[in-house]
Amino acid sequence: MQESPSQSTPEISQHDETPTFKVKVSLVEVRVVVRDAKGKAIGNLKQEDFQLLDNGKPEVISKFSVERSDAKPPAPHEEPGNAHEEPGNAEGAAAPSTVQPLAPSRYIAYLFDDIHLQVSDLAQARNAAARQIQQLQLTDRAAIYTTSGQVRLDFTDDHPQLIATLNRIVPHTLGSINMNACENISYFMADAIQNRNDQWALKVAVTNAETCGNVAINSLGVSYSTAYGRVQDLATRVLQIGDDEIRLSLASLQDVVRHIATMPGQRIVILVSPGFTMNIHALPTQSEIADRALHSGIVINALDPAGLYTHATDASEEFYPVAGLDDAVRQYHIMELQANRELLTDLTDATGGLYFHGNNDLNDGFRRLTGPPEFSYLLGFSPENLKTDGKYHKLKVTLKPPAAGAIQARKGYFAPNGTIDASEQGKLAIQDAVFSQEEVSELPVQLHTQFFKPDEENAKLSVLVHMDVRRFHFRKADGRNNDDVTVVSALFDRNGNFISGTQKVLQMHLKDETLQSQLNSGVTLRSSFDVKPGRYIVRLVVRDADGQLAAQSSAVEIP
Repeated sequence: MQESPSQSTPEISQHDETPTFKVKVSLVEVRVVVRDAKGKAIGNLKQEDFQLLDNGKPEVISKFSVERSDAKPPAPHEEPGNAHEEPGNAEGAAAPSTVQPLAPSRYIAYLFDDIHLQVSDLAQARNAAARQIQQLQLTDRAAIYTTSGQVRLDFTDDHPQLIATLNRIVPHTLGSINMNACENISYFMADAIQNRNDQWALKVAVTNAETCGNVAINSLGVSYSTAYGRVQDLATRVLQIGDDEIRLSLASLQDVVRHIATMPGQRIVILVSPGFTMNIHALPTQSEIADRALHSGIVINALDPAGLYTHATDASEEFYPVAGLDDAVRQYHIMELQANRELLTDLTDATGGLYFHGNNDLNDGFRRLTGPPEFSYLLGFSPENLKTDGKYHKLKVTLKPPAAGAIQARKGYFAPNGTIDASEQGKLAIQDAVFSQEEVSELPVQLHTQFFKPDEENAKLSVLVHMDVRRFHFRKADGRNNDDVTVVSALFDRNGNFISGTQKVLQMHLKDETLQSQLNSGVTLRSSFDVKPGRYIVRLVVRDADGQLAAQSSAVEIP
């Protein structure tokens, strides 16, 4: 509750704050893509066509929107012919900024899973990605990342640099174990043996290692019990390395999603990976990645460059199964491929993305994955009586007849471990608006920019916001008109990378006569940035105590 001002309280005051951008989800969001029999996204459905179940219980859909990927992002805010000048401004000779449609409209992050990709598959994926990068538009920006963190290039429109970075990507593993062909224990098998107590998996591994082809353990004349201990030890070490690889891979994806969330416009992550088996401890991280991507409007697409799989064991693995075990080994191999795909399926389904696999035409794959679906639906609901216990909730989205189509949506979420207060929700709303290109006009606000060059190498960029406060929503208390207004100015480079931001809080406790007669000219606030000559994008967000927003963008070029 806002405190009542005393008669000695200043009518208008302001102070600077350090902007903190932190992502938290205040409601559960579900992105849904509905496709017809030909795989084309359907875009004419309404809120009443959907039913959403949380742990089998119907929930009321409180947020609903239809998104079209072919809709052009709003153009940068048009500057007036003359920038606003404040009385006594020492920068009276400052030049109004030149406005051009400089803002990039699409950001594509290529994340190569160099931890799990094989050499041949990685080479094919690099070549196909390079061909796709050469086809990107002038308003596209691309970045290259790897799950190992060994190769990284931030968002740029420099195609030769992007391709040169691609060519530096090679497979990286976190460790190796000295195993011969008969002892070939994958992470999936190790997880089955150690975490899921799969006795048949253990028997297959031990028997195969002990007797196949009279080599390996059996050639040394060791007993079955020795082979059993050897397999258990190998499974433990495989599991340790695999767990580390999973943590690093998910952390890298999490970092990429967090970074691309700060970009304006369309944002797409293309995860190039064969997939990997998830363990139960990593599932909350996977859910958090989906939540962050959903809340930020990021689409995660995935591409498996291995192409068409066969149901036979890879000949390069050179298994030597004994009679009667070859089918079991092959079946575990198929189960492993399916388990590896689950992560990619879940992430793409949750964010409205596509999973390209089982297809050797990687050129077509990258072409299809560089854009979001033509239509998608964003459903939101606030779970009733939700316990903040961190437990997993199963989600199911269905269509009510006569609506029909194949549904692609997230399968669940983890409940939070704490609550989000009104202050955190306000910060989140401001952050969402800052890292967006959407123009919002709920408050009467005008954005102006100026720059001043003291020399050829440096410049000071001023951002001025003019507010007609008479039309704000005030709360009346003790004869005063009260409102707190947060003003955030953010500066981005020509590629849309966040550079810096300022945050001011304007506290107003206005008397009636002040509001009616003395504020005809409104209120102007100024923020300044020290910059070098170049192209920039300025983003302004204003939010009042009632949650009303204004958001505008301006492109600036300083010669």
